[in-house]
Amino acid sequence: MNNYSDIEIVVEPSPTRCFADAEYSAEGITLTEDMTQCDVLMGIKEVPVDYLIPGKTYFFFSHTKKKQPHNKPLMQALIAKNIKMIDYECLTHSDEQRILGFGMFAGIVGAHNGLMTYGKKWGVYDLPAAHKVKSYNELVQAYEHVKLPNIKIAMTGSGKVASGVLDVMHKLDIEEVEPMDYLTHQYEYPVFTHLKGASLYARKDNNMFHRDDFHAHPEAYKCLFSAYVNQTDVLMNGIYWEQRIARLFEKEDIKRNDWRISVIADISCDVEGSVPITLDSTTIANPVFGIDRYSLSEVAGYAKTKDTIDVMAVDNLPNELPCDASQYFGVHFEKHVLPELLLPESDILKRATICANGKLTKRYEYMSDYAYGEAE
Repeated sequence: MNNYSDIEIVVEPSPTRCFADAEYSAEGITLTEDMTQCDVLMGIKEVPVDYLIPGKTYFFFSHTKKKQPHNKPLMQALIAKNIKMIDYECLTHSDEQRILGFGMFAGIVGAHNGLMTYGKKWGVYDLPAAHKVKSYNELVQAYEHVKLPNIKIAMTGSGKVASGVLDVMHKLDIEEVEPMDYLTHQYEYPVFTHLKGASLYARKDNNMFHRDDFHAHPEAYKCLFSAYVNQTDVLMNGIYWEQRIARLFEKEDIKRNDWRISVIADISCDVEGSVPITLDSTTIANPVFGIDRYSLSEVAGYAKTKDTIDVMAVDNLPNELPCDASQYFGVHFEKHVLPELLLPESDILKRATICANGKLTKRYEYMSDYAYGEAE
């Protein structure tokens, strides 16, 4: 931040933030409860409606772009209070590639939790919980003392989440194999395969895959994951999912005689979404629940039996490594977003501005019924 002498930063004190107030003071940063003198306010989670300061510019994850019902009052308050809302989730390059997010650390912690769950379920090795170590480096040090059995891991998805999963796979020296080899070979050591694009989806009419067509017409595609369920011990799911996209499998599929998966790390965590047996999100304190394969009911996790599947569905995974995730996020904000904030006009910020001057911006006018209707 030394490169931005015209910017003054103040921090609101907090007893629960991963960086202590004293650490900000040591850097010469002012701590104050009064945010009214600030032009731009930045947070991560949604700001409670009563705390919103009218007329300000805010950066946070608003979770409104899909018209999420629980945040309808927030959206309407942003409009009513004449707030300029810039959503981190909507900060993209011109090709729609996201600029900011915690996806990489969601992938890292999700992959770790999936492997930790498998070790605990079958009693074959022990890994520490991510939130009980100080940093990712300390977690990696724990990997040096763990030998994994010859399990087969299927990971799905791409982007930042997948990069985090891949990092854990490489740190643990788990060998990557091609999808076709994964289906036809058994190994004496742990392996994983990365399923995305043509290895995971195909058109229903001609079995082809075209990326742009899939994004435009996902409902025209079927999912190919069914072929992998009898070759997989651990599924690590990191795909983007919406209602038009085929699920990886259906609930009844887990009754198959050849079903092999005993642990699912649902990093995407869409309730009854791409993983239909993700019945609810879980917590850092209690990250896993079990699903009985025959009754399809929820049971206790970590049962040492193939009759249950353990599902890890924590929806705030980066919170388990808060300092690492915060550092990563901050560096990318300073590098890619802060310079845009200082420009007279910025296409990046314009694309991410959901509302300003008491109304939705043109890009988000599809939310009119949500933003201007009666609050529920």
